[in-house]
Amino acid sequence: MTNTIAKSHLPTPHGGVLVNRVQKFEGDLSALPTIELSERNFADLELIATGVYSPLTGFMGEKDYLNVVENMRLANGLPWSVPITLGVSQETADALSGLVVLTHNGEAVGTLNIAEKYSARKEWEAGHVYKTTEEAHPGVAALYAQGDVNLAGDVTLFALDRGQFANHHYTPAETREIFETRGWKTVVAFQTRNPIHRAHEYLHKVALELVDGLFLNPLVGATKSDDVPATTRMEAYEKLLEHYYPDTRVLLGVYPAAMRYAGPREAILHAISRRNYGCTHFIVGRDHAGVGSYYGTYDAQEIFNAYSPEEIGLTILKFEHTFYCQTCGQMVSPRTCPHDSRHHLILSGTKVRGMLRAGENLPREFTRPEVAEILRAAYNAQD
Repeated sequence: MTNTIAKSHLPTPHGGVLVNRVQKFEGDLSALPTIELSERNFADLELIATGVYSPLTGFMGEKDYLNVVENMRLANGLPWSVPITLGVSQETADALSGLVVLTHNGEAVGTLNIAEKYSARKEWEAGHVYKTTEEAHPGVAALYAQGDVNLAGDVTLFALDRGQFANHHYTPAETREIFETRGWKTVVAFQTRNPIHRAHEYLHKVALELVDGLFLNPLVGATKSDDVPATTRMEAYEKLLEHYYPDTRVLLGVYPAAMRYAGPREAILHAISRRNYGCTHFIVGRDHAGVGSYYGTYDAQEIFNAYSPEEIGLTILKFEHTFYCQTCGQMVSPRTCPHDSRHHLILSGTKVRGMLRAGENLPREFTRPEVAEILRAAYNAQD
């Protein structure tokens, strides 16, 4: 099942066709065995079924798995950087074959037609994908928590649950139609899992000088417990767009993926996903998808050198760290500011959280006051 893409200025989906595996099940489910999906597996199911992960039509088989981990390519040579797998216990794997029902929170949400079972090489995968085997890394911990046998095969999703962000939950087929309707021939995507501050706003508006539209695409799947909740972030995005962005040139749409914190490897996955949404450009800034000190500041930009621009299929906009310079009196980067760090207003996440919990005002140069108020209210509610 695929969605046919009419002639367009937007990039073709990765692999050439936009996958669509959303399909109601005709038959009796009660006789089929079941597998309960984790939050990340359930997110992957939706992303496969709606075409965000085109050309994947299901969880990866062994040839794709090995080649992705080792070479950052599918077995057919297409760029791909992060394994999309479904791990179960050996006992569960031994008991299953053929068609199985996928459940989430006990409810049937889709099917998997098992075509293959193979051993997960968890430590080897962690070393290549996450650049560490330490369980302190949240992505590695999630990997180690999976079963030791990967099940592979095509999937279906019975229905798309747009959830609490229904007004901003689009499939790639829908975003492509919106971009076309608006006449956007060039669209830049911005990935974030954090509340937008002035540095982000600066990147958006620099990019909007170059392209027709901005697809603000925050990740709203599972994240670390100390990340700002998605509901708070979405409220902040809506408020910011209402007051400071031209509404005809921005689309806010959620990215329903779980965060893997794979740094450079995840930046590639994020870029491919945004190509499938129909974007022509993708912003990669400082420490994209990083966590702790596992990755270099600009590793997520340099990793794209492993592919030709034609293979990735969209333009990567690489920005350096941006901040407010009190002497320049504006947002700047090391490329545009001649002053040293004594002149710069840079707040760490720890510092920001401490100020919010203390009820202090965040500097206007760091974030818009409307956003600061939303964050402060959210932190006060937690205490």
